[in-house]
Amino acid sequence: MSQPHRAARLERHVHDAVEQQLGSRGWTPRVVPFTGYGSTGAGETGWVRVLARVLLAPPGTPRAARTDGRGWRRFVSTSAADVPVTIEVAGRTHTVTSGTDGYVDVRLDADLAPGWTTVALRVDDADPVDAPVRVVGPDTTLGLLSDLDDTVIVTMLPRPLLAFRNAFLVREDERRAVPGMAELYDEVVAGSTDVFVVYLSTGAWNTARPMTAFLDRHGYPAGPLLMTDWGPTSDGWFRSGQDHKRSTLRRLLEELPQLQWLLVGDDGQHDPTLYAEAVAAHPDRVVGVAIRELSLTEQLAQVTAPAPGPDQAHPSAGITVRAADGHGLARALRDRGILPGPA
Repeated sequence: MSQPHRAARLERHVHDAVEQQLGSRGWTPRVVPFTGYGSTGAGETGWVRVLARVLLAPPGTPRAARTDGRGWRRFVSTSAADVPVTIEVAGRTHTVTSGTDGYVDVRLDADLAPGWTTVALRVDDADPVDAPVRVVGPDTTLGLLSDLDDTVIVTMLPRPLLAFRNAFLVREDERRAVPGMAELYDEVVAGSTDVFVVYLSTGAWNTARPMTAFLDRHGYPAGPLLMTDWGPTSDGWFRSGQDHKRSTLRRLLEELPQLQWLLVGDDGQHDPTLYAEAVAAHPDRVVGVAIRELSLTEQLAQVTAPAPGPDQAHPSAGITVRAADGHGLARALRDRGILPGPA
Protein backbone atom coordinates (compact mmCIF):
# COMPACT_ATOMS: atom_id res chain seq x y z
CA MET A 1 0.00 0.00 0.00
CA SER A 2 1.51 3.32 -1.09
CA GLN A 3 2.13 6.08 1.41
CA PRO A 4 0.10 9.32 1.33
CA HIS A 5 1.58 12.24 -0.58
CA ARG A 6 4.36 14.03 1.32
CA ALA A 7 2.13 17.12 1.60
CA ALA A 8 -0.46 15.12 3.52
CA ARG A 9 2.24 13.58 5.74
CA LEU A 10 3.72 17.02 6.44
CA GLU A 11 0.30 18.43 7.29
CA ARG A 12 -0.38 15.54 9.67
CA HIS A 13 2.95 16.04 11.46
CA VAL A 14 2.29 19.76 11.88
CA HIS A 15 -1.25 19.15 13.16
CA ASP A 16 -0.04 16.53 15.65
CA ALA A 17 2.56 18.92 17.05
CA VAL A 18 0.11 21.83 17.27
CA GLU A 19 -2.59 19.69 18.89
CA GLN A 20 -0.15 18.39 21.50
CA GLN A 21 1.09 21.89 22.31
CA LEU A 22 -2.38 23.42 22.59
CA GLY A 23 -3.65 20.47 24.61
CA SER A 24 -0.92 21.09 27.16
CA ARG A 25 -2.21 24.67 27.47
CA GLY A 26 -5.75 23.62 28.31
CA TRP A 27 -7.32 23.76 24.87
CA THR A 28 -10.13 21.23 24.50
CA PRO A 29 -12.13 19.80 21.60
CA ARG A 30 -15.49 21.29 20.63
CA VAL A 31 -17.91 20.33 17.87
CA VAL A 32 -18.87 22.74 15.12
CA PRO A 33 -22.06 21.31 13.57
CA PHE A 34 -22.98 21.60 9.91
CA THR A 35 -26.37 21.00 8.29
CA GLY A 36 -26.90 17.40 7.22
CA TYR A 37 -29.56 15.56 5.31
CA GLY A 38 -31.23 12.18 5.17
CA SER A 39 -34.10 10.11 3.85
CA THR A 40 -37.03 8.20 5.26
CA GLY A 41 -35.80 5.28 3.19
CA ALA A 42 -38.74 4.86 0.76
CA GLY A 43 -39.86 1.58 2.33
CA GLU A 44 -36.40 0.68 3.63
CA THR A 45 -34.47 1.78 6.70
CA GLY A 46 -34.13 5.55 6.90
CA TRP A 47 -30.80 7.26 7.34
CA VAL A 48 -29.11 10.58 8.02
CA ARG A 49 -25.79 12.01 6.91
CA VAL A 50 -24.27 13.87 9.85
CA LEU A 51 -21.68 16.55 9.12
CA ALA A 52 -19.50 18.38 11.66
CA ARG A 53 -15.95 19.29 12.54
CA VAL A 54 -14.03 18.98 15.78
CA LEU A 55 -11.79 21.95 16.60
CA LEU A 56 -9.57 22.83 19.53
CA ALA A 57 -10.76 25.83 21.52
CA PRO A 58 -9.01 27.76 24.31
CA PRO A 59 -10.42 27.77 27.84
CA GLY A 60 -13.51 29.97 28.17
CA THR A 61 -14.46 29.82 24.50
CA PRO A 62 -18.26 30.12 24.10
CA ARG A 63 -19.99 27.07 22.70
CA ALA A 64 -21.57 28.98 19.80
CA ALA A 65 -19.15 29.72 16.98
CA ARG A 66 -18.98 33.25 15.62
CA THR A 67 -20.32 33.83 12.15
CA ASP A 68 -19.23 37.44 11.77
CA GLY A 69 -15.76 38.95 11.77
CA ARG A 70 -13.21 39.09 9.00
CA GLY A 71 -12.92 36.02 6.86
CA TRP A 72 -9.32 35.24 7.80
CA ARG A 73 -10.39 34.41 11.37
CA ARG A 74 -12.26 31.40 9.99
CA PHE A 75 -9.05 29.91 8.58
CA VAL A 76 -6.86 30.03 11.68
CA SER A 77 -8.65 27.24 13.54
CA THR A 78 -6.94 24.09 14.79
CA SER A 79 -8.62 20.80 13.98
CA ALA A 80 -8.69 17.81 16.30
CA ALA A 81 -8.42 14.39 14.69
CA ASP A 82 -9.17 11.01 16.30
CA VAL A 83 -11.57 12.50 18.86
CA PRO A 84 -14.58 10.33 19.89
CA VAL A 85 -17.86 12.08 19.06
CA THR A 86 -21.19 10.90 20.47
CA ILE A 87 -24.17 11.36 18.16
CA GLU A 88 -27.74 10.99 19.39
CA VAL A 89 -30.33 10.57 16.67
CA ALA A 90 -33.81 9.05 16.65
CA GLY A 91 -33.41 7.70 20.17
CA ARG A 92 -30.15 5.90 19.45
CA THR A 93 -26.61 6.76 20.48
CA HIS A 94 -23.65 6.29 18.16
CA THR A 95 -19.96 6.93 18.78
CA VAL A 96 -17.77 7.89 15.84
CA THR A 97 -14.25 9.32 15.59
CA SER A 98 -13.28 12.59 13.94
CA GLY A 99 -11.18 12.02 10.88
CA THR A 100 -8.36 13.89 9.19
CA ASP A 101 -8.56 17.62 9.90
CA GLY A 102 -11.26 16.93 12.49
CA TYR A 103 -14.10 16.22 10.09
CA VAL A 104 -17.12 14.06 10.90
CA ASP A 105 -19.00 12.80 7.86
CA VAL A 106 -21.00 9.70 8.66
CA ARG A 107 -24.20 8.05 7.47
CA LEU A 108 -26.29 6.50 10.24
CA ASP A 109 -29.49 4.45 10.19
CA ALA A 110 -32.34 6.51 11.60
CA ASP A 111 -36.12 6.39 11.19
CA LEU A 112 -37.20 10.04 11.20
CA ALA A 113 -40.21 11.90 9.92
CA PRO A 114 -39.79 14.01 6.77
CA GLY A 115 -38.81 17.64 7.25
CA TRP A 116 -36.37 19.42 9.51
CA THR A 117 -35.02 17.87 12.71
CA THR A 118 -31.85 17.95 14.76
CA VAL A 119 -29.26 15.47 15.96
CA ALA A 120 -27.15 16.04 19.07
CA LEU A 121 -23.35 15.85 19.01
CA ARG A 122 -21.04 15.82 22.04
CA VAL A 123 -17.35 15.44 22.80
CA ASP A 124 -16.04 14.45 26.22
CA ASP A 125 -18.31 15.78 28.97
CA ALA A 126 -19.16 19.02 27.14
CA ASP A 127 -22.76 20.07 26.57
CA PRO A 128 -24.21 18.67 23.32
CA VAL A 129 -24.67 20.87 20.27
CA ASP A 130 -27.47 20.44 17.76
CA ALA A 131 -26.88 19.86 14.06
CA PRO A 132 -29.82 20.59 11.72
CA VAL A 133 -30.83 17.77 9.40
CA ARG A 134 -33.22 17.91 6.44
CA VAL A 135 -34.97 14.54 6.01
CA VAL A 136 -36.34 13.89 2.52
CA GLY A 137 -39.65 12.03 2.51
CA PRO A 138 -41.31 9.84 -0.14
CA ASP A 139 -43.58 12.69 -1.28
CA THR A 140 -40.62 14.92 -2.15
CA THR A 141 -39.93 14.62 -5.86
CA LEU A 142 -37.86 17.71 -6.72
CA GLY A 143 -34.36 18.68 -5.67
CA LEU A 144 -32.79 22.09 -6.24
CA LEU A 145 -28.99 21.93 -6.36
CA SER A 146 -27.21 25.28 -6.43
CA ASP A 147 -23.61 26.38 -6.70
CA LEU A 148 -22.59 29.22 -4.35
CA ASP A 149 -19.73 31.33 -5.69
CA ASP A 150 -20.86 33.64 -8.50
CA THR A 151 -24.23 31.87 -8.58
CA VAL A 152 -25.86 33.17 -5.42
CA ILE A 153 -23.03 35.32 -4.05
CA VAL A 154 -20.73 37.63 -6.02
CA THR A 155 -17.14 36.44 -5.59
CA MET A 156 -15.55 36.45 -9.06
CA LEU A 157 -13.85 33.27 -7.91
CA PRO A 158 -11.65 32.66 -10.99
CA ARG A 159 -9.71 35.84 -10.19
CA PRO A 160 -7.28 34.70 -7.48
CA LEU A 161 -6.58 37.98 -5.70
CA LEU A 162 -10.20 39.06 -5.52
CA ALA A 163 -11.28 35.59 -4.45
CA PHE A 164 -8.66 35.72 -1.70
CA ARG A 165 -9.97 39.11 -0.57
CA ASN A 166 -13.57 37.90 -0.54
CA ALA A 167 -12.79 34.68 1.33
CA PHE A 168 -10.29 35.95 3.88
CA LEU A 169 -10.86 39.67 4.45
CA VAL A 170 -14.51 40.54 3.80
CA ARG A 171 -17.19 40.17 6.47
CA GLU A 172 -20.23 38.06 5.67
CA ASP A 173 -22.53 41.09 5.91
CA GLU A 174 -20.42 42.96 3.33
CA ARG A 175 -20.85 40.32 0.60
CA ARG A 176 -23.21 40.97 -2.33
CA ALA A 177 -25.93 38.61 -3.50
CA VAL A 178 -26.52 37.92 -7.18
CA PRO A 179 -29.69 39.83 -8.13
CA GLY A 180 -32.86 37.79 -8.41
CA MET A 181 -31.47 34.43 -7.33
CA ALA A 182 -33.24 34.30 -3.96
CA GLU A 183 -36.52 35.19 -5.68
CA LEU A 184 -35.90 32.46 -8.26
CA TYR A 185 -35.34 29.84 -5.57
CA ASP A 186 -38.43 30.97 -3.70
CA GLU A 187 -40.40 30.51 -6.90
CA VAL A 188 -38.99 27.01 -7.37
CA VAL A 189 -39.86 26.06 -3.80
CA ALA A 190 -43.34 27.58 -4.05
CA GLY A 191 -44.06 25.77 -7.30
CA SER A 192 -43.83 22.27 -5.82
CA THR A 193 -45.34 20.50 -2.82
CA ASP A 194 -41.94 19.99 -1.23
CA VAL A 195 -38.43 20.73 -2.54
CA PHE A 196 -35.10 19.55 -1.17
CA VAL A 197 -32.60 22.40 -1.50
CA VAL A 198 -28.86 21.78 -1.31
CA TYR A 199 -25.88 24.03 -1.97
CA LEU A 200 -22.78 22.46 -3.53
CA SER A 201 -19.54 24.44 -3.47
CA THR A 202 -15.79 24.12 -3.88
CA GLY A 203 -15.46 26.57 -0.97
CA ALA A 204 -13.81 25.54 2.27
CA TRP A 205 -15.81 24.13 5.19
CA ASN A 206 -14.37 26.97 7.28
CA THR A 207 -16.83 29.31 5.57
CA ALA A 208 -19.93 27.13 5.99
CA ARG A 209 -21.38 28.92 9.04
CA PRO A 210 -20.97 32.50 7.73
CA MET A 211 -22.20 31.37 4.32
CA THR A 212 -25.30 29.90 5.97
CA ALA A 213 -25.84 33.26 7.70
CA PHE A 214 -25.46 35.02 4.33
CA LEU A 215 -28.06 32.77 2.68
CA ASP A 216 -30.49 33.29 5.53
CA ARG A 217 -30.01 37.07 5.56
CA HIS A 218 -30.69 37.32 1.83
CA GLY A 219 -33.79 35.13 1.89
CA TYR A 220 -32.46 31.95 0.28
CA PRO A 221 -34.26 28.71 1.24
CA ALA A 222 -32.53 26.66 3.91
CA GLY A 223 -30.58 23.58 2.95
CA PRO A 224 -27.33 21.74 3.65
CA LEU A 225 -24.06 23.14 2.32
CA LEU A 226 -21.75 20.48 0.88
CA MET A 227 -18.28 22.00 0.81
CA THR A 228 -14.71 20.75 0.77
CA ASP A 229 -11.33 21.17 2.44
CA TRP A 230 -8.55 23.16 0.81
CA GLY A 231 -5.73 21.13 2.30
CA PRO A 232 -3.49 18.41 0.86
CA THR A 233 -4.76 14.96 -0.09
CA SER A 234 -3.16 11.53 -0.20
CA ASP A 235 -2.41 12.22 -3.87
CA GLY A 236 -1.21 15.83 -3.99
CA TRP A 237 -0.94 19.31 -2.54
CA PHE A 238 -4.52 20.42 -3.24
CA ARG A 239 -7.94 18.86 -3.52
CA SER A 240 -9.80 18.99 -6.84
CA GLY A 241 -12.91 21.13 -6.57
CA GLN A 242 -14.18 19.66 -9.82
CA ASP A 243 -13.85 16.09 -8.48
CA HIS A 244 -15.59 17.15 -5.26
CA LYS A 245 -18.58 18.49 -7.17
CA ARG A 246 -18.73 15.53 -9.53
CA SER A 247 -18.61 12.91 -6.78
CA THR A 248 -21.06 14.78 -4.55
CA LEU A 249 -23.61 15.19 -7.33
CA ARG A 250 -23.26 11.51 -8.17
CA ARG A 251 -23.80 10.62 -4.52
CA LEU A 252 -26.97 12.73 -4.28
CA LEU A 253 -28.38 11.07 -7.38
CA GLU A 254 -27.71 7.63 -5.91
CA GLU A 255 -28.86 8.35 -2.36
CA LEU A 256 -32.13 10.07 -3.28
CA PRO A 257 -33.49 8.12 -6.27
CA GLN A 258 -36.99 9.56 -5.89
CA LEU A 259 -35.81 13.07 -6.78
CA GLN A 260 -35.55 14.84 -10.07
CA TRP A 261 -33.18 17.78 -10.05
CA LEU A 262 -32.96 21.38 -11.17
CA LEU A 263 -29.25 22.19 -11.37
CA VAL A 264 -28.19 25.84 -11.05
CA GLY A 265 -24.67 27.20 -11.50
CA ASP A 266 -22.60 29.70 -13.45
CA ASP A 267 -20.31 29.63 -16.47
CA GLY A 268 -17.21 30.84 -14.64
CA GLN A 269 -15.84 27.41 -13.75
CA HIS A 270 -16.92 23.82 -14.38
CA ASP A 271 -20.64 23.85 -13.62
CA PRO A 272 -21.86 23.59 -17.24
CA THR A 273 -19.65 20.60 -17.98
CA LEU A 274 -20.38 18.80 -14.70
CA TYR A 275 -24.11 19.32 -15.06
CA ALA A 276 -23.96 18.13 -18.67
CA GLU A 277 -22.30 14.95 -17.50
CA ALA A 278 -25.11 14.40 -15.00
CA VAL A 279 -27.75 14.93 -17.69
CA ALA A 280 -25.98 12.53 -20.07
CA ALA A 281 -25.72 9.85 -17.37
CA HIS A 282 -29.23 10.39 -15.91
CA PRO A 283 -31.41 12.08 -18.54
CA ASP A 284 -34.58 11.18 -16.65
CA ARG A 285 -33.34 12.66 -13.37
CA VAL A 286 -32.63 16.27 -14.42
CA VAL A 287 -35.59 18.53 -15.22
CA GLY A 288 -33.41 21.50 -16.14
CA VAL A 289 -30.02 23.17 -16.04
CA ALA A 290 -29.91 26.91 -15.33
CA ILE A 291 -26.61 28.70 -15.87
CA ARG A 292 -25.90 32.24 -14.74
CA GLU A 293 -23.77 33.99 -17.35
CA LEU A 294 -20.97 36.08 -15.91
CA SER A 295 -20.76 39.74 -16.89
CA LEU A 296 -18.07 40.99 -19.26
CA THR A 297 -16.11 42.33 -16.28
CA GLU A 298 -16.30 38.97 -14.57
CA GLN A 299 -15.29 37.15 -17.74
CA LEU A 300 -12.28 39.44 -18.26
CA ALA A 301 -11.23 38.82 -14.67
CA GLN A 302 -10.84 35.12 -15.34
CA VAL A 303 -7.42 33.61 -15.80
CA THR A 304 -8.74 30.73 -17.86
CA ALA A 305 -11.42 30.40 -20.49
CA PRO A 306 -14.83 29.32 -19.23
CA ALA A 307 -15.72 25.70 -19.48
CA PRO A 308 -17.95 24.68 -22.38
CA GLY A 309 -21.66 24.87 -21.72
CA PRO A 310 -23.90 21.79 -21.46
CA ASP A 311 -25.17 22.17 -25.01
CA GLN A 312 -21.57 22.29 -26.28
CA ALA A 313 -20.24 19.43 -24.15
CA HIS A 314 -23.16 17.08 -24.83
CA PRO A 315 -25.69 17.61 -27.62
CA SER A 316 -28.24 15.69 -25.52
CA ALA A 317 -27.69 17.87 -22.48
CA GLY A 318 -31.42 18.42 -22.01
CA ILE A 319 -33.21 21.61 -21.12
CA THR A 320 -30.76 24.43 -20.43
CA VAL A 321 -31.38 28.11 -19.85
CA ARG A 322 -28.90 30.94 -19.52
CA ALA A 323 -29.21 34.47 -18.20
CA ALA A 324 -27.23 37.14 -16.38
CA ASP A 325 -29.17 36.95 -13.11
CA GLY A 326 -31.99 35.22 -11.29
CA HIS A 327 -34.69 37.36 -12.88
CA GLY A 328 -33.61 36.31 -16.37
CA LEU A 329 -33.27 32.67 -15.39
CA ALA A 330 -36.77 32.69 -13.88
CA ARG A 331 -38.25 34.08 -17.10
CA ALA A 332 -36.39 31.50 -19.18
CA LEU A 333 -37.48 28.64 -16.93
CA ARG A 334 -41.08 29.79 -17.22
CA ASP A 335 -40.78 29.92 -20.99
CA ARG A 336 -39.50 26.32 -20.95
CA GLY A 337 -42.35 25.22 -18.70
CA ILE A 338 -40.04 24.25 -15.83
CA LEU A 339 -41.54 26.94 -13.63
CA PRO A 340 -45.26 27.68 -13.71
CA GLY A 341 -46.21 30.97 -15.37
CA PRO A 342 -47.93 33.79 -13.49
CA ALA A 343 -51.42 33.02 -12.31
